Amino acid sequence: MYGKKVKLRFLFLVLLLATVILTVFLILQSLKENVIYFQSPSEINSLIEIESKKIRVGGMVKEKSVVINSNEVNFIITDFKNEINVTYSGAVPNLFAEGKGVVAEGFLKDKNYFSATKILAKHDENYMPPEVKEALGVK
Repeated sequence: MYGKKVKLRFLFLVLLLATVILTVFLILQSLKENVIYFQSPSEINSLIEIESKKIRVGGMVKEKSVVINSNEVNFIITDFKNEINVTYSGAVPNLFAEGKGVVAEGFLKDKNYFSATKILAKHDENYMPPEVKEALGVK
């Protein structure tokens, strides 16, 4: 039979293992709720089902597509294969312009319409987010 010390060590290891498993589970659940997925217009076009989760859509702002109303900006994001119409209420970043890279964060209404809650523009003429670069096939 095992002594008292061995039983206490075993109990300690079991409690430690259970604590680690619970901690990892809680961290993964928290991350799952806060992750925002990036998609290109082509990926959105190939979706079978529209989810109501927050996503990011990235690509280039189509030339001559920006329409600015009093409190709303409408434009088209393209990956040169497919396009998606974007509506955003609020001030756009200073670097937001036609023909430039952009990432819009918000909710997909259907495969052709995206309601943005945040607009992210690249910070200089050479930078492009890695996800956008990969989706556009730019090296």
